[in-house]
Amino acid sequence: MSNQPLPIDRNVDWGSSIPFLLMHVSLVSLFWVGFSWAALGIAVFFYLVRMFAITGFYHRYFSHKTFKTSRWFQFVMGVAGSSAVQKGPIWWAAHHRHHHAHSDDEHDVHSPRRLGFWMSHVGWVMTNESADPPSRYVKDLRRYPELGFIDRFYLIVPVLFGAFVLGLGFLIERFLPSWGTTAGQVFVWGFLVSTIALYHGTYTINSLSHKFGRQRFKTGDDSRNNFWLALLTLGEGWHNNHHFYPGSTRQGFYWWEIDLAYYGLRVLALCGLIRELNPVPARVKALGRAGNGERAESPVGADIERARTEA
Repeated sequence: MSNQPLPIDRNVDWGSSIPFLLMHVSLVSLFWVGFSWAALGIAVFFYLVRMFAITGFYHRYFSHKTFKTSRWFQFVMGVAGSSAVQKGPIWWAAHHRHHHAHSDDEHDVHSPRRLGFWMSHVGWVMTNESADPPSRYVKDLRRYPELGFIDRFYLIVPVLFGAFVLGLGFLIERFLPSWGTTAGQVFVWGFLVSTIALYHGTYTINSLSHKFGRQRFKTGDDSRNNFWLALLTLGEGWHNNHHFYPGSTRQGFYWWEIDLAYYGLRVLALCGLIRELNPVPARVKALGRAGNGERAESPVGADIERARTEA
C-alpha cells in the first residue's frame, strides 16, 4: 500500500476489471434458471447477512473502531465481510478512512461533486489506483496477520461461499422439492444476484448519499441523510450524521432514524460477542435538533486520527 494521497484517476483498467464485469454479465443466467419465491428469499437473506457484515463490521468496526470485540470474532466477521466480494477488511477500511480525510476534496476518489455519478458509484473501483490505498490509514489493522491473509487472498472466501450456496441449492432441490427451486437457481439468486445487489447497495452511499437527501450538520462536504438508502443499507443512509460524528456506533442518531445494523450490533453485544459500543454524545444530538450543527472538531474523526498515528 502507498503512503501518498490517492490521485484521482478517471481511466478504468478494463483488463483487470473483467472479473467484476463478468459478475454483472452473469445475470443473463436468470433467463435460464427462472424465478421462484424460495430463490428470491434466499437472495434477500444472503444480501441482509452480508450487508450487515459490511455495514456493521467493515465500516463501523474495521474502519471506525466504534466498538470492541475479541480477536477471534474480529476474524470471523472479517471473513463474513469478505464473502460480499468487496475485497478484505484492510483494503476496505483504508479506502474508507481516506474518504473521510478527503471527503469531496481533490483527493476523494469517489466524490460525485468531483467525478460525476459513474465514477463515484462504481468506476473508481475499476481503476489501478483503487488497488493500492494509502497504508498510513490502517497501521492498526496491519498488526493482524490473519486480516492480512484475508486481504491478500481476497478471492478465497467468495469462491468458498459460492460453492456453499451451490451445495445448499443441491440439498434444497433433493430434500425440499416442495420449495420449487433448483441448485442452479439457488446459486444464481443466492450468490450472483445478491452479490451484485450488495455491490450497488454499498456504492449508493458513495454516490447517491452525496447527492440526494438532507444535510442536518455542516460537515464541509456533500454528505446527506437519506431514509430510503438507510433502509437499503441497514443504516448507512444516515450519512450526514456519520460524517459529522463518525465515532458513534449508531448512525441513525435519533429514535425515528431506523438503523438496522445498529440494532443487530446491540444483539451481538447482549450475546457478549462485542462490547463498548460508542454512543452518540448528547451535545451532538442537541446540535442536530437545533439545526445548527457546525463542522465536527476533527473532519476525519478521532477514530481515524488515532488509526493514522498508531505505530
